[in-house]
Amino acid sequence: MPRDDEHSCRICGQTNLEVFLDLGDSPLADRLLTKAQLQEKEPVYPLQVAFCRNCTLVQILETVDPEELFCKDYPYYSSVSSSLLEHSRQNVLELIARRRLDAHSFVVELASNDGYLLRNYVDAGVPCLGIDPAEGPACAAERIGVPTRCTFFSEDLAQSLCHEGKKADVIHANNVLAHVADTNGFVEGIRLLLKDDGVAVIEVPYVKNLIDHCEFDTIYHQHLCYFSVTALDHLFRRHGLYLNDVRPLAIHGGSLRLYVELREAVTSSVRDYLAEEKTCGADTFEYYCRFAQAVANIKERLRSLLAGLKSDRRRIMAYAAAAKGCTLLNYVGIDREWVDAIADKNPYKQGKYMTGMHQPIVATEQVLESMPDYLLLLAWNFKDEIMSQQTEYVARGGKFIIPIPEPVIV
Repeated sequence: MPRDDEHSCRICGQTNLEVFLDLGDSPLADRLLTKAQLQEKEPVYPLQVAFCRNCTLVQILETVDPEELFCKDYPYYSSVSSSLLEHSRQNVLELIARRRLDAHSFVVELASNDGYLLRNYVDAGVPCLGIDPAEGPACAAERIGVPTRCTFFSEDLAQSLCHEGKKADVIHANNVLAHVADTNGFVEGIRLLLKDDGVAVIEVPYVKNLIDHCEFDTIYHQHLCYFSVTALDHLFRRHGLYLNDVRPLAIHGGSLRLYVELREAVTSSVRDYLAEEKTCGADTFEYYCRFAQAVANIKERLRSLLAGLKSDRRRIMAYAAAAKGCTLLNYVGIDREWVDAIADKNPYKQGKYMTGMHQPIVATEQVLESMPDYLLLLAWNFKDEIMSQQTEYVARGGKFIIPIPEPVIV
């Protein structure tokens, strides 16, 4: 595809970005609709993914107003997932022990949502502060005793906190670095807020997992960047920060936990990731072009599978009105004729409609009440947790369709 010189890289500012994947015009993931809104014209935005040869960052070109994405009836509540709660608890307990955190310490979480992580610090008597722009989740966090500021984190906010005498021993930033429009300002804010011996513990989806497992549905307008370790190393060093350690995580289809500090003490884990990315070509444009063809192949296979089931008069529902489901449904073209409803455990989503394809979102109890032949699992990254919750459905003969990394029936 031709270069798009109207956009500059979110890390290095270079303008010669190269588009390798075009998912078309897409509605906003997580912008769930009321019944009345079904009659209104729905906003859609281009969803093109590009590569920067200078710093190797993978990024979408369109930047939607963050107020539109994260502040208007934001429906995502982290505490709905038991596996995410346990994942977060173990992370906190390890850090408390390793960093010897106590009542004299201070922990900040950026994009703290409903207090799902910081509640563990509250229970341990470690002072903390959550920062999140979504009013609903922020209020939920306050209700469980997690101090929260309902705003976006920025370099300016970091300076204000420093003037208040608030510097952090630990900064958490889980699945937010990819969401911020001002990537450099966000990272500079982390640098300002960290104590000299502090650590930022950041979790990001790993672009190599996205490519290797063809996780194209994790591409949507909230996710502006898709990070390799090579790109992350460029980003942090621009701000006098050092990526000193990296751990692989299974959560969200394959993520990285980054340990970032003001002092340089790079471990072998970082060097190994950098070498591996060089070897496999993850720092080249051609690597991502091959991914684009794989995405097109999944679209055709999934459409063929669903069309075959519908021709046999099988009923298909979807499970989990996840943000990634928006990309999957709209790119593949899965409308209400193929999938007539979506079951979701989150009460904040129930009674609304999926963006774009407008399937109604119902309570998970509807699965057993209506007994569809198949459940298309949109939140495939939590497939083990979801399938364990639906053992009765399976016992009655129900089956799951797992769309990623390739469509299969289980």
